[in-house]
Amino acid sequence: MRRWLVPWLLCLGAACAWAQNEPDTSRQLLVLMHQPPPHFRPDAGYGGGWDDAAARKARQRVAERVAREHGLHLDSAWSMERLGLDCYVMTAPQGVALEPLARQLSNDRRVAWAQPVQHYRAHSGGDPLLALQPAATAWHLAALHRSATGRGVRVALIDSRVDERHPDLTDQVARQADFLKGPATPERHGTAVAGIIAARADDGIGIAGISPQASLMALRACRETAQETLCNSLGLALALHDAIAHDVQVINLSLSGPPDRLLQHLLDVALDQGCTVVAAADAGEPSGGFPASHPGVVAVALALLPDRDVVVAPGRDVLTTLPGGRWQPLSGASYAAAHVSGLFALMRQFGNHAAGRQAGAALVRTATGAIDACATLAGISGGCSCDCPPPQDASAGRAIAK
Repeated sequence: MRRWLVPWLLCLGAACAWAQNEPDTSRQLLVLMHQPPPHFRPDAGYGGGWDDAAARKARQRVAERVAREHGLHLDSAWSMERLGLDCYVMTAPQGVALEPLARQLSNDRRVAWAQPVQHYRAHSGGDPLLALQPAATAWHLAALHRSATGRGVRVALIDSRVDERHPDLTDQVARQADFLKGPATPERHGTAVAGIIAARADDGIGIAGISPQASLMALRACRETAQETLCNSLGLALALHDAIAHDVQVINLSLSGPPDRLLQHLLDVALDQGCTVVAAADAGEPSGGFPASHPGVVAVALALLPDRDVVVAPGRDVLTTLPGGRWQPLSGASYAAAHVSGLFALMRQFGNHAAGRQAGAALVRTATGAIDACATLAGISGGCSCDCPPPQDASAGRAIAK
């Protein structure tokens, strides 16, 4: 696996450099082309590596011909080894309808499929402020933390930029990565979701995250305007592939939009390798919106939704972190999803019992659909309740410190 990691990182770095000078995504298509088998090199037959420089150049030349023949401009390329695909970002001329062009490209024998870039929106709506958090009472958060803190569980937050200098998030963000054009300044939505998942606990300030000892990876795939938080399928795909490559155990997607073939493939890879994926359900969409509607993704809402399989978590007047060292109550399915991602981090501390496509089945729910966090954690930890002693750190053979 390590053999492909370095060239992949080089390619991803090129994609990120392109993203910092991102063209108008409303004219962009993602053109997916199959990679050759690992032992096949298109320019020299058998014996070469599929991702060496010559092979990449040969595949690039094919993509350039495809772009030229269909009247497109080739902007950038990046490799998705986990899918066996190369993704080429191409821009169509003004006035050209993208959907018919995508169908035309998909019928080209050199192309696996093509799709327009799609757009998504987030759903906004010993700690002095702990008592003001809904989870403090509804989920008995302090008692949960006596049993688990999410220590060492890798959680990917795919969202807008997180303020890692917030006093409640200092040293909580293990890794930041930026997959979109725009200034690298802290943003409201990502910072708020990060606080719910992983704010510092027992530090004498602010709030406590649901999983304060989780290893949080803040992957910026969304940008904020004065009114809303926006994402597109290219930035989300880059972030999802990055999360998969870093073997995260939980992915939080507090956003929704149209179904997307590339994102569906990436979600399937994540789920099949045992990742738990959590998404905010859109109450205004018949299916709950995508990715909440994707099979295996745990869909989270503020209340039960007709004919939709969702779990209910705290999401109204949630006190959380904001850029600039502030705290504020916020409401929305985004914040309910963050609670559930944090809970899964607590559960994953005990092993892989809540992994992959069946993760949602491990959640204990009441008649109203609300999660019983104590009963859920008890079921995962082998009959332990919220009053359990701290679990043992299997790697160190000692109780986990708080």
